[in-house]
Amino acid sequence: MNPESSPSVAVVGPGAIGTTIAGVLHEVGRAPVLCGRTSRDHLTLRDGDRLIPIRGPVRTDPRQIDHPVDLVFLAVKSTQIEAAAAWLAALTGPETVVCVLQNGVEQLERVAPHCPRGRITPAVVWFPAQAQSDGSVRLRGDARLSLPDTPASRVIAEALQGTRCVVELAADFKSLAWRKLMQNAVAGLMALTHRRSGMFTRSDIAVLTLAYLQECLAVARAEGAQLGDEVPHAILDKFQASPADMGTSILTDREAGRPLEWDIRNGVVSRRSRTHGIRTPISDVLVPLLAAASDGPG
Repeated sequence: MNPESSPSVAVVGPGAIGTTIAGVLHEVGRAPVLCGRTSRDHLTLRDGDRLIPIRGPVRTDPRQIDHPVDLVFLAVKSTQIEAAAAWLAALTGPETVVCVLQNGVEQLERVAPHCPRGRITPAVVWFPAQAQSDGSVRLRGDARLSLPDTPASRVIAEALQGTRCVVELAADFKSLAWRKLMQNAVAGLMALTHRRSGMFTRSDIAVLTLAYLQECLAVARAEGAQLGDEVPHAILDKFQASPADMGTSILTDREAGRPLEWDIRNGVVSRRSRTHGIRTPISDVLVPLLAAASDGPG
């Protein structure tokens, strides 16, 4: 595909995930419109020793947008959806696909009230990307997205065709989304302890992690996810095999004193467990601690 035939694309929220998507597009000659809170003339994606410069500017005023685009990658955190509503209004038309690059299993319910037009499509983001102190973003793994197998998702796959970001159209998207949610829920332990992936090599943390994942697995299955008994161990193994200094976005937010995405990562497990009458004693402790760490008071 040549750039002239590609869908027109905008990225709202050029943080770690948004910059990665913008970078893989820019690398093959497809320059998306960049929309964010902070004006910048360029972005930088780091992949190992390689630097991928991304031409700006990052626009900061939705009034600068004079027509809708074919595809919007919404890469703001769940705590910032309301603030992004003006961008969604300016960028979307009835046929615009809005790809929600957020954690959790409730993207449709959370984004729809702020995006009355367009076709909202959830995504599971599988790549680790971290913002660096110099303003660049470091990609620490292969880029991959999972999407539900729908016509709207095919617009996203078309836009990313030929880039380094692999797109999977999944027949059982719900199971993939819950599996990723379980991984994100465990990362809440990192936010509470202010520790990175190396903490999971502790035997006591490993035991706690597996017990929490068993609770999450029971809720996921009650929600209709088809996940095997091996999933909790596989998730723990992934954390233990990661570099000891590997962080996560919820830890980065905790260190910066920003609100945490505790509700979409951890709170949803508790909420859905009550619906199904499932006991989750570990979740019942973790969720109020994460809520207090995020929202205070104190």
